[in-house]
Amino acid sequence: MLAMGAPVDRLKSVVGRRVRRLAGQPDLQRRIAELEKRVATLEKAGGGSTKERRRAARKKARTSGLGGTAPDRGAPAAAQTAEVEAAVVAVKEQRLTYLTLPALRALAVTVDELERDELPGIIVEAGTALGGSAVVIALSKSPERRFVAHDMFGLIPPPGDEDGDDVHERYATIVAGRSSGLGGDTYYGYREDLLGEVTATFDRFGVPVDQNAIELVPGLFQDTISGDEPIALAHVDGDWYESTMVCLERFGPRIVPGGRFVIDDYFSWSGCRTAVEEYFTDRDGWSFEQRGGKVHIVRAAADPHA
Repeated sequence: MLAMGAPVDRLKSVVGRRVRRLAGQPDLQRRIAELEKRVATLEKAGGGSTKERRRAARKKARTSGLGGTAPDRGAPAAAQTAEVEAAVVAVKEQRLTYLTLPALRALAVTVDELERDELPGIIVEAGTALGGSAVVIALSKSPERRFVAHDMFGLIPPPGDEDGDDVHERYATIVAGRSSGLGGDTYYGYREDLLGEVTATFDRFGVPVDQNAIELVPGLFQDTISGDEPIALAHVDGDWYESTMVCLERFGPRIVPGGRFVIDDYFSWSGCRTAVEEYFTDRDGWSFEQRGGKVHIVRAAADPHA
């Protein structure tokens, strides 16, 4: 993992490399059997003004990507347990997430790591949509760890001046009613009771929200994200500039040492890239890596000898 540890104008040029997707998926039952065997084996084995810097970051983000990022560590072949791996495959098959299988597995492993390391803090997700990634997080975390998932559970808010043409074109398609959902389904933003659907999805996967320290919070991020509770993991899927920046500004100070952001849209939407590069300009103590095609931004762990 390579540390960013420098302003935007010192970051190296574009990462620009697309992450290879897994070439084909073997049969689920065979993968689960192999995974169970593996688990059993392991168990047995025991410069300038702030305004100028932000302007430069905004210009850079419109034409490039985040430099100084460690090469993608690659996605695990499977999640840490058979139950979670089965859920990862199921949420894709049921069209409950836009994330790829590698991104979902990497997210599951990240949650497993923070549990294994007994990292303090809650888990938050901003941008839950159909609930697929949230289900994977819920199954990967301990039942006692609080998990708060924020979303409009309705139509996405409009972009702003900081967003590029790509974002505005996408939003125009959405508000015109021309957006289609995954696999030809109804686009999630057009559904009458998305919150009810997502709640039912948690029940169907065996993690009812009222029994697993899960809270689903509807509304705009700027209206609903608050508090000072420490955060171990923030999964941010805000798409546009303002939504992403609100998450960075309100979650960032609360991320514990060793905790991290997972930024879903850095390589997808210009507004998200701009927000990330603006926020982390001149912020020391963070490092960047890629897992499963997503940018992970990690707060430096506390020095035990300090």
